[in-house]
Amino acid sequence: MIITDIIAKKRNKLELSTDEINFFIKGVTDHSIKDYQISAMLMAICINSLNKRETYDLTMAMAKSGSMLDLSEIPSIKVDKHSTGGVADAVTLALAPLTASLGLPIVKMSGKGLGHTGGTIDKLNSIPNFNTEIKIEKAIEQVKNINIVLMEQTQDLVPADKILYNLRDVTATVESIPLIASSIMSKKLASGADAIVLDVKCGSGAFIKDFDNAVKLSEIMIDIGKKAGKRTVAIITDMNQPLGNSIGNSIEVVEAIEILKGNITGKLKDIILVLGSYMLLLGNKTDNLDKAKLMLEENIINKKGLEKFRELIDAQGGNSNIIDDYSLLPCCKYKAEFISEYDGYITSIDTSKIGAACVETGAGRHKKDDKIDYGSGIILKKRIGDKIQKNEIIAEVFASSKEKIENALSVLSTAFSIGNEKIIPSNIILGILDNKI
Repeated sequence: MIITDIIAKKRNKLELSTDEINFFIKGVTDHSIKDYQISAMLMAICINSLNKRETYDLTMAMAKSGSMLDLSEIPSIKVDKHSTGGVADAVTLALAPLTASLGLPIVKMSGKGLGHTGGTIDKLNSIPNFNTEIKIEKAIEQVKNINIVLMEQTQDLVPADKILYNLRDVTATVESIPLIASSIMSKKLASGADAIVLDVKCGSGAFIKDFDNAVKLSEIMIDIGKKAGKRTVAIITDMNQPLGNSIGNSIEVVEAIEILKGNITGKLKDIILVLGSYMLLLGNKTDNLDKAKLMLEENIINKKGLEKFRELIDAQGGNSNIIDDYSLLPCCKYKAEFISEYDGYITSIDTSKIGAACVETGAGRHKKDDKIDYGSGIILKKRIGDKIQKNEIIAEVFASSKEKIENALSVLSTAFSIGNEKIIPSNIILGILDNKI
């Protein structure tokens, strides 16, 4: 086979064979295909798309480009959860220990943040001495002992995706739905999960902005899951405003702990309960979603979820005293308040700009090698539908320098719309798709 022939075939809107897709991914992985040829193929796919069969073949070729994890040593059904990326998305920090406290084995591999969306690994790394770089053998042993591990993706997991994603990021092909689906599902299938719960974000703070495309992405991913023999549920969630009120790293850890302590309600807790209920259902810990929600609520009330988080921090070398003393977490020297210039109601929030403002504080990255300031970030005081008065605080900004504060405030100045009529915000759950194998 010749790569230029395959590129031309997709450029001409023709269907690629399984062998052609396997040839392409093999060439990506062993570097026999040049970056400019990979980029041309990505653009051809972005413009002309892939059908479901092509997308499945691409996903499986990517999944098999590195190690396929075998978690069979761990008893019970392993359920993985994935978010397509959001702002103030501290879900995993609370959801993972909460579901683990109910007997569901959790082997969760996560990544670092890039752009306006945060990364779970950055949040965990804000906990003093917490180790996220764990070999799979140790991870399996830890799950056998305490039922949970939260770790970085291993280097040999889906190496083709790392190459493709880096090129997608610089060739304006990130938003291709087949490429998004294959990137997500290849990692989930290679990670050894028996079942998968997908949190598909939709709105101003998500990569997928509109509901129809969120449904399309969800349908493709659950089709891939079905063909791979994995029960897969896709839950489409609203990202037209930040999920929680804290955007950053250490401050999101605090918010997750407060949920596990039972001190916070709202959209962040709501989505944790929905995702957790499906995880327990797919993991055969209950046969009823209502029962699952009650089980989760009970383990918040009795603090078993919180104690599982403490156990997790201890197991991975972190200082679990942060649960009782937040001053042990990183914090920043400078603080500023973002003030409303008008009376009225918050009518909309450009969530991607909130994420971008958070990056300006130092809590996120412009480039992959940027260093994170774990104590910086933003805390929202107002959300869509809230009444606001002139000179009232909309948000608090934390950073290590006055310059970073000013840069963040400048971005925030265009993120909020204020009007005269009260707006009712969207429901957090916009849709649920289930392949019901």
